[in-house]
Amino acid sequence: MNDGIVAKTNSIVYDTVPITLVGGGNSTPQDLAEALTLAPRCVAADGGAGAALAAGVMPEAVIGDFDSLTRADRDALPPEVLHPIAEQDSTDFEKALTRIDAPLVIAVGFTGGRMDHQLAALHTLMVCADRPCVLLGAEEVVFLTPPRIALPTGPGDVVSLFPLGPVSARSTGLHWPLDGLGFAPGLQSGTSNHATGPMTVEVDAPAMLMLLPRRMLRPVATSLSAASAARWPRRAG
Repeated sequence: MNDGIVAKTNSIVYDTVPITLVGGGNSTPQDLAEALTLAPRCVAADGGAGAALAAGVMPEAVIGDFDSLTRADRDALPPEVLHPIAEQDSTDFEKALTRIDAPLVIAVGFTGGRMDHQLAALHTLMVCADRPCVLLGAEEVVFLTPPRIALPTGPGDVVSLFPLGPVSARSTGLHWPLDGLGFAPGLQSGTSNHATGPMTVEVDAPAMLMLLPRRMLRPVATSLSAASAARWPRRAG
């Protein structure tokens, strides 16, 4: 395993730079390459190891219950990178994300394909609110909005916000301001808003997804991984 990654506390993988996590959903070698330019260490969640190997990348750790890891892929992996987690109360994405200690995880291969898998991935972003993570999709990036974020969006950039629970927000730089609105599933969402220029968003709970154009991956990653970034605390228990 790369010397830059060492075990720390309950984590399997630790680094002071962002880490790329590969899943078994829809992705391309180009997706992985783009993520690795920003998050240069590669970890795989279960069958995501196959996607990494197919792209010519050897994952430095593979975490999951291994129900979707093929025998051929397993045989191609050094035994020391395999970290089986047998429990079935969480998805492989959650198993991996909760065992990575890094300033940011860029997750590739967790969108597209089965809708239940996509919904579970979005749920995991909220469950693991203390672990900043960006899902890289074909057209968009998706992440849980931190307490405060400022981004260099441009006029007309689509900015969608979707609540996973009750949450209030404030904003600058959006065509439809968020101030004074009470967001909640089934009551109020904020999809298809757009920026008028650089924007800021503040939310009062770890319950708001933000979706931005894929070209915003780099500034989003820079903002979320900054040492000064506002973060959600770890859940009690």
